[in-house]
Amino acid sequence: MSNAEQHKAVYMEEASELLAELETSLLELEENAGDAELIGRIFRALHTIKGSGAMFGFDDIAAFTHEVETSFDMVRNGLLPVTKKLIDLTLSSRDYIKTLLDEPESSDKQRAGEIIYSLKKLSPKTIMPDDVKNSPAPPSPKGNESEKSVTYRIRFRPPVDIFMRGINPVLLINELYGLGECSITAQTDAIPQIVDIDPESCYTYWDIVLTTDLGTNAIRDVFIFIEDDSEINITVLNDSSTSEAEAGHKKIGEILVERGDLTEKDIQKALRKQKPLGEFLINDRMVDAGKIESALAEQKHVKEIKQREQQKEQPADTASSIRVASDKLDSLVNLVGEMVTVQARLSQLSSFRNDPDLLAVAEEVERLTGELRDQTMSIRMLPIGTTFSKFKRLVRDLSKELGKRIELTTEGAETELDKTVIEKLNDPMVHLIRNCIDHGIETPDVRSDIGKPAQGMVRLSAKHSGAYVLIEIMDDGAGLDADAIRAKAVEKGMISLDAELTEKEIYSLVLAPGFSTAKTVTNVSGRGVGMDVVKRAIDNLRGSIGITSQKGIGTTITLKLPLTLAIIEGLLVQIGIEYFVLPLSAVEECVELTRQDIANAHGRHLANVRGQIVPYIRLRGQFVMDGRPPDIEQIVIVGIEGRRVGFVVDNVVGEHQTVIKTLGRVYKDIEGISGATILGDGTVALILDIQKLVQTAEREEVRG
Repeated sequence: MSNAEQHKAVYMEEASELLAELETSLLELEENAGDAELIGRIFRALHTIKGSGAMFGFDDIAAFTHEVETSFDMVRNGLLPVTKKLIDLTLSSRDYIKTLLDEPESSDKQRAGEIIYSLKKLSPKTIMPDDVKNSPAPPSPKGNESEKSVTYRIRFRPPVDIFMRGINPVLLINELYGLGECSITAQTDAIPQIVDIDPESCYTYWDIVLTTDLGTNAIRDVFIFIEDDSEINITVLNDSSTSEAEAGHKKIGEILVERGDLTEKDIQKALRKQKPLGEFLINDRMVDAGKIESALAEQKHVKEIKQREQQKEQPADTASSIRVASDKLDSLVNLVGEMVTVQARLSQLSSFRNDPDLLAVAEEVERLTGELRDQTMSIRMLPIGTTFSKFKRLVRDLSKELGKRIELTTEGAETELDKTVIEKLNDPMVHLIRNCIDHGIETPDVRSDIGKPAQGMVRLSAKHSGAYVLIEIMDDGAGLDADAIRAKAVEKGMISLDAELTEKEIYSLVLAPGFSTAKTVTNVSGRGVGMDVVKRAIDNLRGSIGITSQKGIGTTITLKLPLTLAIIEGLLVQIGIEYFVLPLSAVEECVELTRQDIANAHGRHLANVRGQIVPYIRLRGQFVMDGRPPDIEQIVIVGIEGRRVGFVVDNVVGEHQTVIKTLGRVYKDIEGISGATILGDGTVALILDIQKLVQTAEREEVRG
């Protein structure tokens, strides 16, 4: 890939992130129209998209974004109020920029023209009365900074290759003249000898003193395209609220030290070449030596106190971050997985040889591998709030389309989940939220008639639960009608007329393919496609779905998802000569199953565990494996969706760090197996999908 292609790829990635931030900020601004910080954030996002687009050849994006940026520049300067119309048009602009970014050939020029025309109609000369009615007061033209004049010291050292990027630093510096009273000095000490000069490189840097009332954001906007690669130091010298006595006049040496041009040692070295003031005073008999010594002691004391106070006030070092391609991260996780497998082999070999030195090395490798695994897995973890924030736009658009008033609230946005799980979670969540809005929440007039607030509520929450994350999608709508669901299931032949089902089992019927109780088909739902897709997607993530509802009160859908899909803690079991792994997070206990226990059950697969009846599945029979089971077998009891189920195996080996390997195309549709892992001796062990095994056993029991 050439440098130009690399730059374009980086721009597209950064622009996508900026567009996501732009959408989030716009939706927040709709609720807080006077928030100057949000307005500044939106303007900077548009400014960066435009500037970087022009730099890397995305001229259509730059030209279109410039028009949108102009509108928000007027908002920032208090010339244009924030209205619903402006938010709608800017969100449409965001969508159009996204289209230009992803599919430039399919962009609609007419649509772009309509958006720009509508934005220009909102300009101060043509603002309509309806647009500004009840609009909150616009922010101050000075932004969120102080309106009083402030003097800043700025050092701007651009990257050496700034000319290669198509940027003229002089034009950036000239922009500062438009911000206020400005004094600029070019520094040329970094220019090399003429034989070493690269004519395409920039060696000059600038010191600027600027007095302005526009604040630091206006200054940073000038350098926004190159601030990450440049040295830009902005220091407040004084403002108009500071008295002349407080501001004082700094000595040349102090200024040089503050700028970093000299060190204190350099100043002291220069000063030592002169006689100290005290020595002059004593020689001229203007003051005695004792008073000079006292003054020096006071000066030293005050200086030490001030230094200690400054050290206390110094901010902690901020953490830095770097951008890493996701495929590199996936490769790292795969390598760590291979390392875990090799470490298991080393531990097994050292245990077999019983060599103390080898055992010590194996234990150390096991410890380091465990730490490396944990650190690597933590890198893959992302806060789920990044997914939650995407749904605000979905709720807003659907509310408008269906004529409903709905508020989306979120909790636990900081809850972290594996990036792979988050990526695959988007579509199921979209289906669920659409169903909440279309089927669940009533129209404002209906809600008012039954005594509910006219505005409905959808709440998304996330929290950790052991090795899982629980995500709840809750609405305060009409709830599920168990009788209607049952009647529809009977009509479709899914259950018999006299079938006895619990409320929970009735609700689970909505997850069946093609099931829908909607009386009319809309653009949003009603075709029976959606909930079965959700279930399939969650099953593929080795998760589960729970539904609870109260008629007239609302519905809550709970998704239970594993924290990661790469490496899990497993329980290794054995049947004959074959090995299997069960997810340890689901295992509750292991008990023995004797011949007497089997006889007492009279042929039924039930075990009495401390007075509680637990059904079990014989894995030897489920997988049609030859051989005679031992006299005393083991039952591994797991918890699935609030109930206990046992799996009968020959022997429980113990805990095992399980690196999940996907099965080949030939084996991917085998029910009850979710993957495989490699043991320390090279043996392959299959990872059991306990939920699918239970479902398969239940179907076979019904047929039998």
